[in-house]
Amino acid sequence: GSLIGNPFQMQLQDGSYVPWLTMDEYGRLMPQPTKFPSAFGGKGFKPLADYVHSLGLQFGIHVMRGIPRQAVWAKNPVLGTSGITADMIADTLSKCPWMNHMYGLDMSKKGAQEYLNSLLNLYGSWGVDFIKVDDIARPYRKQEIEGYRKAIDQCGRSVILSLSPGDTHIEYAAHVKEYANMWRMADDFWDNWQQLLNMFDYAKTWEGMGGPGHWPDCDMIQIGKLSKRGPVGPERFSRFSEEELYTHMNFWCLYRSPLMLGGNLPENRELERTLFTNDEVLAVNQHGENPKQLYKKDGSMVWYSHVKNSKDLYVGLFNVADTAHRVAVDFASLGLKGKVTVRDLWKKKDVGAYSKLYSQNINAHGSVLLKLSSH
Repeated sequence: GSLIGNPFQMQLQDGSYVPWLTMDEYGRLMPQPTKFPSAFGGKGFKPLADYVHSLGLQFGIHVMRGIPRQAVWAKNPVLGTSGITADMIADTLSKCPWMNHMYGLDMSKKGAQEYLNSLLNLYGSWGVDFIKVDDIARPYRKQEIEGYRKAIDQCGRSVILSLSPGDTHIEYAAHVKEYANMWRMADDFWDNWQQLLNMFDYAKTWEGMGGPGHWPDCDMIQIGKLSKRGPVGPERFSRFSEEELYTHMNFWCLYRSPLMLGGNLPENRELERTLFTNDEVLAVNQHGENPKQLYKKDGSMVWYSHVKNSKDLYVGLFNVADTAHRVAVDFASLGLKGKVTVRDLWKKKDVGAYSKLYSQNINAHGSVLLKLSSH
């Protein structure tokens, strides 16, 4: 309950809720009732979505791009068409490289858009607020992405469209901003320092591309109890060191990535609760604007964003080296003049007022998240 009321607004079913391909007569996958008992009787996810909504949260699902192969083999009719069946709209050469459930859709075929429309109408009837479409951003499937957007726009419900997996190529920036609400910048992110280090570079590539309605996505927050029943390594608490955990949260918040908790929430310890519920830190994610890298040099990195409706700045000092050292920020490089008050957002207290620059000794792989106010 401590997370509700913070920016965390959604409960998301992320994959494998249809392990045995439960499907309706129109070739649309349904949740497996033995795994989701409330879905018995063809109710789908509506009972679960209703319960999640009753908690004041939104409800999201993971879906694979395209149409089930078993629908193609069975030649299921496409809802909203006359005489068109699944085998007539499938692109049987378009396959997911890591999962054998689906074929892509040939969007040039009559009935393909109608099939996607029927999917989103079904999801809308359940009360779905968010869909993460997998196997669509790498390689980048323009026509199918446009198809999902058209289906959402006609379904009568506001549904967030998230694209996966990464990396989404920067050459598609204009298109993805127009048709999707969020898209993965990198492949699956796990509790691995090198992957965290790489995320800074992906974020730099996409710098300036985020804004209301379209967000580059750093992927899930890999903090807490991970890999319950797989899929990557044994069940475990995050392998990140405590310094790395704070760096993980600091950068996701500063970059304004969508925040999605990837751990098993009932097993959160005091450490996880601390990391997830600091209102001053979460405000950086919710109210910062235009995050940018100030510099990257000799194992030091500084990122900053503007505080909405203010001249204040949010600033992250990152030590990405393997030994402790001082990381500094020059106020003039940020356009700040005179005395500058430095506030540590994790400690929720002002550190002091400084002229010209601020520096701090930071442990290896560690960081600090600050608010700077000139006066």
